[in-house]
Amino acid sequence: MASKKVNRRRFVAGTAALSTAMVTAPFVRGAYAAGQVSIFFWDHWVPAGNVEMRKQVAAFSEKNKVEVKADFITSQGRQTLLTINAEAQARRGHDVITIGNWNVRDHADKLENVDDVVGRLIAKNGEANAVANYLGKVKGKWVAVPSSWGTQNKGPAARISMMKEFAGIDVVKMYPAADVPETAEAKAWTNEAMLKAAEACFKAGKPFGIGLGTTADNVDTAGSIFASFGAELVDANGKIQIKSAAVRQALEYCQKLVKFLPADAQSWDDGSNNRALIAGNASFIYNPPSAWAVAVRDAPAVAADTWHFPIPSGPKGRFEPHSMNFWGIWQFAQNKGAAKDLIEFLMQPDNVDARSTAVMGYDLPPFAKMSESKVWDKIGPPVGTVYNYPVRKQHNAVAHLAHMPAPPEIAVQIYNRGTAPTMLAKLKAGESIDQVIAWGNRELEGFM
Repeated sequence: MASKKVNRRRFVAGTAALSTAMVTAPFVRGAYAAGQVSIFFWDHWVPAGNVEMRKQVAAFSEKNKVEVKADFITSQGRQTLLTINAEAQARRGHDVITIGNWNVRDHADKLENVDDVVGRLIAKNGEANAVANYLGKVKGKWVAVPSSWGTQNKGPAARISMMKEFAGIDVVKMYPAADVPETAEAKAWTNEAMLKAAEACFKAGKPFGIGLGTTADNVDTAGSIFASFGAELVDANGKIQIKSAAVRQALEYCQKLVKFLPADAQSWDDGSNNRALIAGNASFIYNPPSAWAVAVRDAPAVAADTWHFPIPSGPKGRFEPHSMNFWGIWQFAQNKGAAKDLIEFLMQPDNVDARSTAVMGYDLPPFAKMSESKVWDKIGPPVGTVYNYPVRKQHNAVAHLAHMPAPPEIAVQIYNRGTAPTMLAKLKAGESIDQVIAWGNRELEGFM
């Protein structure tokens, strides 16, 4: 099972392909900690994140008098996945690993139970989100700790001026950077409202930058739209549901939407929407704040005119596309006590906030109370642009991973093959809904 797609674009140029930091301190025995512990972190798209993480590792080392060996491994060239798989096979390597999305379930039988750590974090910081529970728990037991490191939402990021001029939508008024009840405009932000806006922006020559390729961003966008109609390709019991009324309703909506997407949307990867927004060619994309952050550097006028906000609602609600990282401890780890201490230290609210601040709000905490942090309030330009990037109570939304709640061993195949966006690409190419459903049914039967 593959985790997050590895061709995710870099946030800011200059991050090294592989960097390693070692922090040492004299050894004394603590409540858990003793001797040495090793961990590998995903090498963050924002180099400042790695800098802050090294500071926090050094602080843990000094406080607990434990030697910490910390490696930062890039996901480019699938290096994180290769490292995880090699360590799992050899039954040796780091004590703690950064492990994303589906890979948690793939290696669950080799990961240490962390009910104790997650239990304390939940008691202090509120429940973990739905995606964390779906991926991180096996038979009711936590096998990895939900982490903020690289965890992201992929909701809308839109050009303020274009949405106002072409679609008549003031996205800042719709979702202001303030803790206020849901606005009337936000309640009216529905799938149908998005369809009308997409048509208006398409006619103005600035289409919505939604891709229909098979990479992760496209899968997550299609999955969010399907979920808003209650459309499950496979249900929680592993039964194929592609011929359901809900799936047909979702496809009927998407058949209209795809007409207003870029002509080459079928070939878009995870970087295409970023480039379209930064170049001024797209009015709207689904993405974490990476496109905006690059624009801050390369196209300041575009950045100052970009606002992030929640996805539209469908008949069954709002389902925010979410990609999640965890920290797991191998069962063959040499120092499980220190490993648990280190993870729990890194997931303290002050440390989570400091890392999220360093990466311009990109990282999202998985626990409810942490999302109430002030980290996202004043980040800009424009000030408040990422305020509505985390799921907040006034959004009436839930974090969602495409194809949950299907059994993970089936859902991961649907996800990695890009079944949902391929169905939409076929609609754009002119195939009928019946043809698309028949094709999708054959695909799903193959996964079974």
